[in-house]
Amino acid sequence: MIYEKLAWLGIDFIPTAISYVLSFAALFVGSITDLKTREVPDWLNYGLVISGIGLNLLFSIIYSTPSFIINSIIGLAIFFGIAYIMFYAGQWGGGDSKMLMGLGAMIGIDISSLKSQFLFGFFINALFIGAIYGLFWSFWLAFKNKQKFSKEFNKILLHKNAAMAKRIILLILAVLLIFLFAAKLYYIKILALSLTFVTLATFYLWIFVKAIEKSSMYKSVEPTKLTEGDWIVKDIYVKGKYITGPKDLGISKSQIKKLIEFYKKRKVKKILIKEGIPFVPSFLAAFVITLVFGNFLVLFL
Repeated sequence: MIYEKLAWLGIDFIPTAISYVLSFAALFVGSITDLKTREVPDWLNYGLVISGIGLNLLFSIIYSTPSFIINSIIGLAIFFGIAYIMFYAGQWGGGDSKMLMGLGAMIGIDISSLKSQFLFGFFINALFIGAIYGLFWSFWLAFKNKQKFSKEFNKILLHKNAAMAKRIILLILAVLLIFLFAAKLYYIKILALSLTFVTLATFYLWIFVKAIEKSSMYKSVEPTKLTEGDWIVKDIYVKGKYITGPKDLGISKSQIKKLIEFYKKRKVKKILIKEGIPFVPSFLAAFVITLVFGNFLVLFL
């Protein structure tokens, strides 16, 4: 079964197997560091990108075909685009995004045979598994910090914005309930009931996520403990000049350097950052599942 998956790219077994083994090794090491430190080292991610391009260039020379290096560059370009979107949408951190780019460069994408592309199956699986993984991780954080979480949840629930949202939701629910009891067609009743559930679930899920962030993901650190890509919670100004903030979606090395200088001069104190969920382990799980079973989407169709 695994051999068949390794043949998905339609190329020789040996270079494909090497690419998959190195990708698995990078995901395994990245998962450990992500769980321990909430970081994926740049040497690992950039090493995967560089070795992916280098190896595929070598394979192109050995096998006298440009397909390896072309597929590698296409894979890097496509997954760079996906990673860029996910990063700036605030869904993944910088380490997660760079790891995805490395996988694109190492495994590659053959646009002449899009149906059997391993990386497309991997990405679909990563979305499914990542959603489940993120939900369970959030529940674990809520349980681990149950007192703080409960306090934040009630605080957000009683906030004026939440109160206004509740009034709007009650109005929507009233309309949906009218359809539920007045409609004669069975599918209209099912639709109204489904929308009622989704409306309520979305509201409380939003509060749940916000409470998790404030109770379990916010952490104050000295500027010397900051690392590139850390998410800053609040805008930081020094003498009216903007230094960094949430809109940057990850602090840069130059910004960290400035903050350290200001910290030494006692112009800034500790910085409030948001620790994200370590998603690389979900990438590892998606990689193994795709290798063994294929694309979830195809399995359920």
